[in-house]
Amino acid sequence: MGFNMQSFETDGAAMSWLNEPPQWTETGGGLDIVTGAETDFWQETHYGFRHDNGHFRYRLVSGDFTAETVFSARYESLYDQAGLMIRFSERCWLKAGVEFVHGRCTIGTVLTRIKSDWAIGPVVATDRPIRLRLTRRDDTVCVQWGYGDAEAPFETLRLGALSSEAEAMIGPMTCSPTRAGLVTRFTDFRILPPVDFAAEV
Repeated sequence: MGFNMQSFETDGAAMSWLNEPPQWTETGGGLDIVTGAETDFWQETHYGFRHDNGHFRYRLVSGDFTAETVFSARYESLYDQAGLMIRFSERCWLKAGVEFVHGRCTIGTVLTRIKSDWAIGPVVATDRPIRLRLTRRDDTVCVQWGYGDAEAPFETLRLGALSSEAEAMIGPMTCSPTRAGLVTRFTDFRILPPVDFAAEV
């Protein structure tokens, strides 16, 4: 899981935990996480349950921004997942990234406004790090992705309305709903001025 790393905390802003994992290490260049048992973020839809105990390393950001990270994980069990989350409350958030479903890894999103909406994207390679980009403009969020070892343009995964609240929680997220012990590594997490995603979708 090794590749070039940059600072994990941006602009001197400290990051905090929502549901600190049992094992984690943060250096100037990356964040390594080992998940706790049966952790997830989900609100009711179809399955009827509510979970809000996934691991989320976040900083607070006001206004419009783009957040980017590169990540890899050892996906092995059903619903193992890792990526980025933007969050306003327990029942208003979006998570995006890779999830292990039916024996394969797919890129996807869950957008939650009271109840969760799961959108599954294409199958992705498990031996390559993923680049993920999340942009907020006003109440709109755009999710884009690519491979972390390539210079190809980002591909757009989802565009949707979420919240117009001024301040958002943003950062890496990882969960393992059916087990403990998913190992995930995040690098190159940064907050940037918002990109013009309208020119790309």
